[in-house]
Amino acid sequence: MDTKLSEQESESLWQEYRKTHTKELRDRLVENYLPLVNIIAGRIAISLPAHIDRDDLISSGFFGLLDAVERYDLKRQNKFETYAGVRIRGAMLDYLRSKDWLPVSIRQKIRSYEKCVSELEGSLGRSATDEEIADAMGLSIEDFGKVVTQMSAATVIPLDDYMRAETTMNAVPSPQETIEKQERQEMLAKAIDRLPERERQVVALYYHEELTMKEISLVLNISEARVCQLHTKAIFRLRGFLAREKANLVG
Repeated sequence: MDTKLSEQESESLWQEYRKTHTKELRDRLVENYLPLVNIIAGRIAISLPAHIDRDDLISSGFFGLLDAVERYDLKRQNKFETYAGVRIRGAMLDYLRSKDWLPVSIRQKIRSYEKCVSELEGSLGRSATDEEIADAMGLSIEDFGKVVTQMSAATVIPLDDYMRAETTMNAVPSPQETIEKQERQEMLAKAIDRLPERERQVVALYYHEELTMKEISLVLNISEARVCQLHTKAIFRLRGFLAREKANLVG
């Protein structure tokens, strides 16, 4: 495979492809951005159970990249990697949804955990501790830790309703869409601010700094397994808070 194109070479290739739309130029663009598929697949695969084949993720991501190259509008001035990243990740998550890959037993544990955390934090008005959640679920703290670890696979599709961007990435958003997006971002920021400090750190490092779980473990000086646990708890805590906020708005 050729080395990655420079920014100038890439710009030139996009300009030429915009004029001709030849298969040859399209394939060169796809090849240039292919590493992006592997990076996104690697980030998603961290939380997946062993029976999910990473190659299948990469294959679905490849079609997401192909779709992004064909749909990308150079006049929009948004960075292709940002636009393609949304398409690639979306294609991978669509593949996972189609496989219904979470076992029924895990889904049941998730429902029980979410209900418990939502009720607890709704009545406490603050983040519940592990001990409080474990007690409410009738589990020892050790068994609670095992449940959280088992649920980590579900956080690969973390906050879909609040972090989706596909609908407006390649079109001018309407004033209503702009307002709704801003409201979602403000609600999410409010939810993140309410997280316990360690969970908030993991969310910031993973989603904003885009560090891997291993890199976060080195930054925070804790085990990678502990980082995964904190990430899982943060995502479910955020989901519960956002669901309550959404219900309050509707009500």
